[in-house]
Amino acid sequence: MAQNLRVGGEIDAVCTRCKMLFAHTILAMVGSRPARVQCNTCGGQHNYRGAPDAPSTRSRSASAETKPDRPRASFEQAMASKTGPGKRYTPKERFLLDEVVLHPTFGRGYVAAVRQDKIDIIFQVGTKTLIHGRG
Repeated sequence: MAQNLRVGGEIDAVCTRCKMLFAHTILAMVGSRPARVQCNTCGGQHNYRGAPDAPSTRSRSASAETKPDRPRASFEQAMASKTGPGKRYTPKERFLLDEVVLHPTFGRGYVAAVRQDKIDIIFQVGTKTLIHGRG
């Protein structure tokens, strides 16, 4: 699972209720380290303890900072293959994979992944996870 170290992001952790390694949603951060999480399986909330065999979150965040951004040329090439004017983003609207989206802050982008009530949209500034279908 890709680590997204921010409040609302997901991280792998050992659930204190399930006693197994599962995906958790980050509820609180202290600096760059998750402090409190909620198990996506049972809903239990607890302090973040980390995965037993995973590298520390400090090394993850350091590697994320040094990771180069996606080249703009590839974004522009991908957008060139998308047709249509795009649909204006609103959390109430539902979106489909590869659909062009017009966001008031991030501009024009396209849907790269669709989950239940979240979508990953690739914009020129990077990939953003947004909610959809909550109307």
